[in-house]
Amino acid sequence: MAEEDGKLVGVIGDEDTVTGFLLAGVGHRTMEGANFLVVRNDTPLSLVEETFNRLTERDDIGIVLINQHIANDIRHVIKNYTQTIPTVLEIPSKDHPYDPEADSIMQRVNLMTGGQM
Repeated sequence: MAEEDGKLVGVIGDEDTVTGFLLAGVGHRTMEGANFLVVRNDTPLSLVEETFNRLTERDDIGIVLINQHIANDIRHVIKNYTQTIPTVLEIPSKDHPYDPEADSIMQRVNLMTGGQM
C-alpha cells in the first residue's frame, strides 16, 4: 500500500457491527489477510487475540475499532497495547451499550486529567 493511499480501519466485532462497516466500504483483503473479524459465540478467544495483535502490528492500519463487549474479553491484551497508532477505539454494539468506565482509552484520559472513575 502506498503512503499516499492513507490508512485502513480495522474492525473486530459482532456480525451486525462488522457488516455495517463492510457495507460502508471499510473491508479490505490482501494476501496477508483481512482487516476485519466477525466474532460469534463460538469464535475462539485466541483468534480474537491473534487478530487484534495482527491488526495493531500492520503499518497500513490507522484505527482498530472493537466492540466493547469483545474488548472486555481480551482486556489483558488491550491493556498491554501502548502504541498511539493504530489507535484502538472501543465502540458499542446493538446488544451491548457503551460503558465509558470500562473503556481503556477513557481510563487513560481520566488518569491524565486527574478525573475519577
